[in-house]
Amino acid sequence: VQLQASGGGLVQAGGSLRLSCAASGRTAHTYGMGWFRQAPGKEREFVAGVAWTAGTTWYTDSVKGRFTISRDTDRSAVYLQMTSLRPEDTAVYSCAAKVYRGSYYTIANYKYWGQGTQVTVSS
Repeated sequence: VQLQASGGGLVQAGGSLRLSCAASGRTAHTYGMGWFRQAPGKEREFVAGVAWTAGTTWYTDSVKGRFTISRDTDRSAVYLQMTSLRPEDTAVYSCAAKVYRGSYYTIANYKYWGQGTQVTVSS
């Protein structure tokens, strides 16, 4: 599975960005997709996840109500719509394919990773 993320950039606080992740290869062997982020000096953290089949979604508490994850099964693509962005959302965002059973919140359940895309929110 190959993943290609795009859509990052620089935005002012309160603004919006939409990240995209295009998946190719054996995506049928994956349960779903997740977005993670890593800020300088911090560990990578789960942001949002979505199951391919049911479209069920999961979010970390800090982005609930502001971020929306969605998937397009025909295109094998996943999107992260980010609104009301805050300076603390600044990070490198990466998409990942979940191939193991278990929680979408657990990074070890993801095997394939796309390159990161930088999101910078200025105050």
